[in-house]
Amino acid sequence: MADLLPVSTLGRRAADEIAAVLAGVSETQIAAFRAAVLGSRQALTHGVGREGLVMQSFAMRLMHLGFPVSVVGDMTAGPTGPETLFVCSAGPGAFTTIGALMDIALNTGASVALFTAHPEEHLAQKAHYVIEVPAQTMTGSQKGAASEQIMGSVYEQALWVLLDCVVWQLAKESGCTQEQMAARHTNME
Repeated sequence: MADLLPVSTLGRRAADEIAAVLAGVSETQIAAFRAAVLGSRQALTHGVGREGLVMQSFAMRLMHLGFPVSVVGDMTAGPTGPETLFVCSAGPGAFTTIGALMDIALNTGASVALFTAHPEEHLAQKAHYVIEVPAQTMTGSQKGAASEQIMGSVYEQALWVLLDCVVWQLAKESGCTQEQMAARHTNME
């Protein structure tokens, strides 16, 4: 066990990897995505595995901002349709469930925003908004610098931080204060 690095060292390495990924994200793609969020009537989010947890956390923050939002699969999620923005993540570029849900959204006239490390894959060709997150994913696919972390954790971590930064920007753009956001937080804890 003597070769184990301390958590503080590993944490610094992880933070450096996340920062390197975020440095490669296009501000133009992010600006277009923010405009889509602000211009939509409602948003629906979805991802699989750990990416799904990130999408759920993003939905929570959109709710705190006062945007109508649901997580696909939740029994309270309404239908998609025109003026809906379906926000999803497919780090490796291809998940059959994401593709099927994108098709449903597109067939109802919704817009689709896709976060991915592989914008060259077929799912990105269907989306209205593609936000490239240049990180190594769980499939080991390489974008940007190689990660020392396990199973593509850097993609999921960078996606979480990226979306929190987008929420920060949306709060500023919409004039939503921290107090307003806190007032929308659940009191059922």
